Amino acid sequence: MFFYYLMPVVFIFGILAIAFEDVIKVNKAATAVGMAILLWIIFLINAEQFFVINPPAHIREFITVFPQLAEMSVHDMAFEFTEIKLIRGLGDVSTTLFFVLGSMAIIDIVDSHGGFGIITQAIKTNTQRKLLWVLGIITFFMSILLGNLATVIVMISIARKLVPERATRLVFSCLVIIAANAGGSCSPIGDVTTLLLWTGGNISALHQISTLILPSLCMVAVPLAIASFMLPKNAKVVPAGNDTANQPNISSQTRMTVLCVGLGSLAMVPILQTLIQLPPFMGVLIGLVALWAITDRKYASSDDESLQNLRVHHSLSRVDISTVFFFLGILMSVQALTVTGQLAIIANFLSDTFSNENNIAIVLGVLSSFLDNVALVSATMGMYPLQDGGVFAPDSSFWTLLAYCAVTGGSILIIGSASGVTVMGMEKISFGYYFKRFTPLILLGFFSGVLMYMLIS
Repeated sequence: MFFYYLMPVVFIFGILAIAFEDVIKVNKAATAVGMAILLWIIFLINAEQFFVINPPAHIREFITVFPQLAEMSVHDMAFEFTEIKLIRGLGDVSTTLFFVLGSMAIIDIVDSHGGFGIITQAIKTNTQRKLLWVLGIITFFMSILLGNLATVIVMISIARKLVPERATRLVFSCLVIIAANAGGSCSPIGDVTTLLLWTGGNISALHQISTLILPSLCMVAVPLAIASFMLPKNAKVVPAGNDTANQPNISSQTRMTVLCVGLGSLAMVPILQTLIQLPPFMGVLIGLVALWAITDRKYASSDDESLQNLRVHHSLSRVDISTVFFFLGILMSVQALTVTGQLAIIANFLSDTFSNENNIAIVLGVLSSFLDNVALVSATMGMYPLQDGGVFAPDSSFWTLLAYCAVTGGSILIIGSASGVTVMGMEKISFGYYFKRFTPLILLGFFSGVLMYMLIS
């Protein structure tokens, strides 16, 4: 029994170590992968014990799928069970990892070609208050298409060009976090957590977008409206510089082609999945292959080293692989807890504590403000298996509200989401600054969105 209870303790300490990455000075990717390996080691050396502890229904279901296991000894059955679950879990996780890897590569290709500079040049506003709304709206809709993490990187780069004064830019940067997470919550590819819910069959793309667009808009509109008064009424905007000057050898036609192919391929991912059931990671890889062919054909015969660096194999070398390893560690850790049946125990506790499933989703959303929302949602999917009907059926109120709460709840504290942590590092925003100035506004927006969801659902 010792090892059975040791696993959740290891998981909790691992999540805390990830949350306090800056304090312990250990990269969260290393912590996550190390946690996953340790959990599976504990499981492997005690597989027989875990197999006996698992609920009988869990074992019977497994033997029904693999009837040949019934003839094995308990020891052999336990190790066969472990091997099958480990390989199957890795297969499920890999689809998410390849999606993340492909989308990050596409964003890098578009950015290295100066494609996002087209957006910078298109922004024509005279005052900072108007610019705040423009950037907030652009961030919201861009995160629906690109995902919140890629969006904040792009939008912070744009904000630096338009708002050089640091004190003012911090307001813009914090609103970028809020808008990116709000937009990401209503898109199947807007955040890793919504991607997990979508690929897991918990929520469909059309249902998510149509149901959560209004609550998500409420989430961003309330903080935007209040934060506007943090800026001087008639403060002027610095005109945007020429963002394409760093790529003088790239024609405007090439920039536009790369931008359209990159963004268009990401936009087609949910459409292809809905129409022909194409897995999302394959949809992303189609766009990556298209850009690969375009850039290879364009630059293969060039002797210009700067142009050679724009080809896809160079972009892949610039992708943040540590992020991919982080997701691998988190998702495989949750797989280990799912196999042992421990998440089912937590699910029963939450169901007994909170009378309504929507309340569980809201609580999980608040928890995501300081705990990693990828781990929370992945664990929740393990705690509440999909049902053909009822509370936990696909596209049910629980999964829909969870998609909203888990992503937007990460905005409550700056450490609650990958986009928040990214901006925190890029702009050196302190935890206290964000907490004092923006957490109260975000809570108003968060619960405004929940109220809107309740009214329309």
